[in-house]
Amino acid sequence: MRDDDNLELSRRRLLGTVGAAGAAGLALGAAGGAGVYAAAAGPDAEASDTTALTTVGATEAMFHGKHQAGITTPLQSRGHLIAFDLAPGAGRKEAAALLRRWSATAKALMAGEPSTDDTGIALDAGPSSLTITFGFGHSFFGRTGLTARRPTQLDPLPAFSADALDPKRSEGDLWVQIGADDALVAFHALRALQKDAGSAAKVRWQMNGFNRSAGATARPMTARNLMGQVDGTGNPKPSDPDFDRRIFVPDSASGAAGASGASGHQEWMAGGSYAVVRRIRMLLDDWEKLPLDRQEKVIGRRKSDGAPLTGGTETSELDLNKFGPDGKLVIPDNAHARISAPEQNGGAAMLRRPFSFHDGIARDGTPDSGLLFICWQADPLRGFVPVQRKLDRGDALSAFVRHEASGLFAVPGGAAEGEYVGQRLLEA
Repeated sequence: MRDDDNLELSRRRLLGTVGAAGAAGLALGAAGGAGVYAAAAGPDAEASDTTALTTVGATEAMFHGKHQAGITTPLQSRGHLIAFDLAPGAGRKEAAALLRRWSATAKALMAGEPSTDDTGIALDAGPSSLTITFGFGHSFFGRTGLTARRPTQLDPLPAFSADALDPKRSEGDLWVQIGADDALVAFHALRALQKDAGSAAKVRWQMNGFNRSAGATARPMTARNLMGQVDGTGNPKPSDPDFDRRIFVPDSASGAAGASGASGHQEWMAGGSYAVVRRIRMLLDDWEKLPLDRQEKVIGRRKSDGAPLTGGTETSELDLNKFGPDGKLVIPDNAHARISAPEQNGGAAMLRRPFSFHDGIARDGTPDSGLLFICWQADPLRGFVPVQRKLDRGDALSAFVRHEASGLFAVPGGAAEGEYVGQRLLEA
C-alpha cells in the first residue's frame, strides 16, 4: 500500500469516528457563560475510541456542503474569531470580491493546501480539522445596499442588565470563525484571511481561544471550563428529530428570490444559521474562594463528574422537583443548570460551541480569562434571547461572570461546488 493510501485510510477512519460522535463532539457553554463540551465523542465513549495524536493532522473538514463547516464540526483545540468592517467607499461589489477571495483561500487551507501568496507557516502540517466559517452582521446590509434582504432574525439583541459591553469589541460587518487542532494551522488561516481583506475591509476586533486537545485524555470526555466545572452534556444532537429545525434555516423558507419567507427568513439563508457571540469574562478569583459545595449549588451539578446534584451520572436528567432532607430543592431555584434547562425555557435550544480564552493578567493581578461563547440557532429570538433573559433575572452564576462583548451574525448555508460563501445574497 502506498504512503498516500495509508494517509487517506487514516483520515477516513478518523472522520468516521468523528461522524459517529454526532453532537456529543460539540461544545456547550451555557448561555450565562458556563461550560465547554469539546470532546470528539460523548462522556460514555469507550477508551478504544480515543483519537491518537498522530492522526490529528490528517483530519479534513469539507468546504463545500449544505451547511458551512464549523457549526456541527467537533470542537477543535484552537480558535480565532475576527470581525471586519468594510472600508469607507466599499460596497456590494467589493464585498462580493472579498467573499470570493476568502472562499478560495478557505477551500485550499481546509484541504491542507497552500493559499495564494502562502507564508509557509503551516507548511509541514495536514488540514488538522481546520474550519473557516463566514457570517454577516446587521450593519453589513446597509453598507452594501442590501437592507431589504436583511433577515428579521438579525435585529439587534435586547440589552441585558448584566451586560458591560465594549462596542469596539462587539458586532461588525463581517465575522469569521476559525478552528483547528493545531495552533500554527489556525494562525496560518487567520493571517491569510487578514491579508486577503486588503483594502476592502479592516479588522474591527479579534479574539483567540482554546480547548482541550484531541488525545489529551484517556478517552473522549466532556471538557472542563476555566472554572473547573464539567459542563455541556445537554447540547442538542444531530440525531434529534428536531435538530435541523432548531439549528438551521429551512430550505422551504423562501418564495421568490430575495423575498422574505415564513417567520421572516430570507431564501439566501436556507441551510444557514445565526451565531450569537459573547466574550464572557469569568471572575475566577471570586469563584475560587467559594467552597466546593457552594460552587456545586451555583451550577446545580457535581464538580467531580458533572452529574446533577439530584444523582446519577453526567448524562442523567435533572430532577428539578427533588427536595432534600432539609425541605429545600436539591438543585436550588437559582442554579445555572435549572434556569438554563430547555424545559424551563419553552424548549428553547441552541447549539453551544465555545472556546475558552486567557488574555493575560491585569495590573491588579486578576486573570483576563473566560469563555468566547458561540451558540447556533435557526432563530436567536427563540433560542438565545429567552434563555439569556431568564439568566439575567436570577442566575446564581451571574455574580461570577461579566459579559464584555457581543455580536449577532447571519451565517449563510455552505457554498455549492463552483460557488463562494454568500453568493446567493450578493449576486441575486
